[in-house]
Amino acid sequence: MSLFSKVKDTYRIQKDAKRIKKELKSIHIEAEEEGIVQVTVSAEQELVSVKYTENAMSNLKNGSLNKEKLEELTVKTINRAMKKAQEIAGQKMKVVWDQMGSLK
Repeated sequence: MSLFSKVKDTYRIQKDAKRIKKELKSIHIEAEEEGIVQVTVSAEQELVSVKYTENAMSNLKNGSLNKEKLEELTVKTINRAMKKAQEIAGQKMKVVWDQMGSLK
């Protein structure tokens, strides 16, 4: 493979990576835990939103849910959503990784 071909392929791979990164930003993954907390993250692994249901608020008021349990559920939900985001990002980026491997 000529040097020009490698440079051309590298440029194409960079363009593909940028396109995929932009695409990942627009993919949203949602996770919910026990009808209490709802989390949305992007496939770029950025937290988009955290919402607590009316059920969560009333359970906090009546004492059947405490602050520590709410925090625990929030972390658990965020972690689950982030793991799914990592899986999706990995699947999307595999194309770029495979292309990079072919440059050797």
